Amino acid sequence: MRVTRLMVIVTTMGLLGLQAFAADEAVLRPRVPSDQIDQVRTWTNPLPATPDIIEKGKQLFHGKAFCVTCHGKDGRGLGKDIEPGTVRGPLPRDFTDPQWQAARTDGELLWVLKNGSKGTAMAPFVPLILTEEEAWQVVRYLRTFAEKHEDAL
Repeated sequence: MRVTRLMVIVTTMGLLGLQAFAADEAVLRPRVPSDQIDQVRTWTNPLPATPDIIEKGKQLFHGKAFCVTCHGKDGRGLGKDIEPGTVRGPLPRDFTDPQWQAARTDGELLWVLKNGSKGTAMAPFVPLILTEEEAWQVVRYLRTFAEKHEDAL
């Protein structure tokens, strides 16, 4: 009886602990429609993660693509700078979230840049603002936000 009670307590505490550390379900939910997700996850970035490519992505993020407007200079999505209740819908993506970074493939990120993200303010950028090559450069830069966040910990 004691062993059973102890197992129930340990299991319950473990589940509650996991919930406390779990990422927001909406953050981890793919933005690509389910009938396209398998194909999109096979798309790989054709550009190497060289300093030159990453710098080009950074310049696009802060300039031509104006990603910085919603996602902030530090890639955190402006969540810390927005008054609660003043924004309708989801806040812009926090690119420093390691769980989100691990959950999303480069192909999914490109798909969002091409198609936007339904239910959010994220509009399509390819080909209206960026070429596909430029979008891949931005994706390379987006991946550096997780590395910067890990270095700061």
